[in-house]
Amino acid sequence: MASGIASRHPRSALTAPFAAGSFHLLRKEGFRLASSIKSRLQDDLKGARKGRDKLRTLVLSTTLSDIRNHEIEVGEEVGDEEALSVIGKAVKRRKDAADQMRAGGREELALKEEAEAKMLSEYLPEGMSEEEVRTIVREIVGKGLQDMGPVMGQLMPRIKGRFDGKEANRIVREVLSE
Repeated sequence: MASGIASRHPRSALTAPFAAGSFHLLRKEGFRLASSIKSRLQDDLKGARKGRDKLRTLVLSTTLSDIRNHEIEVGEEVGDEEALSVIGKAVKRRKDAADQMRAGGREELALKEEAEAKMLSEYLPEGMSEEEVRTIVREIVGKGLQDMGPVMGQLMPRIKGRFDGKEANRIVREVLSE
C-alpha cells in the first residue's frame, strides 16, 4: 500500500526512495550545504546537540531554518553573503526584542535575547567602529554629495553587515549638519 500512496503523490519521484529505504541518499543529495557559513552552523548545531546545550541548539536550528526559508523565497541556494544577511537580521531582531523586553520590565527575557544575539554575532564579520564609518561618510560627502539619500546609497553597500543602519543614519545626519 505504501507504494500505491507514493505513486499517487505528486512528487512520487521524491517519495519513492523512502519506500526503497534509501532516505540517507536523498537527504545527502537534496540538502547540500552550499556555503561555508551554513556548514559551520550545521557543524556547530551538531556539537550543541551532542553537548545538550538547549539554548544554542534552539538558536542555531532557528537560524538554519531562517536561511532555508530565505532559500525557498529566492528559489535557489544562497551563498555566504546572503546567509550573513539572514544572520544579521536575526541578530537585529533579537536586539530589538531585548530592548522591548527591557521597556516592558522583563529583564530576564532581555538577557536571554541578548545572549542569543551574542551567540549569532560570532558568525558575522568583525564590525566597524563609529569612527571608521564617520571617515567613510566624510569621504562620500567630500565627493560633493550633500543629500541624505545619495550618501546613504553609497554608504550602505560598504558597511553592510558590519555596522547598524540606524547608527549609520545618525552619523550621516551629523556629518551633513557640520
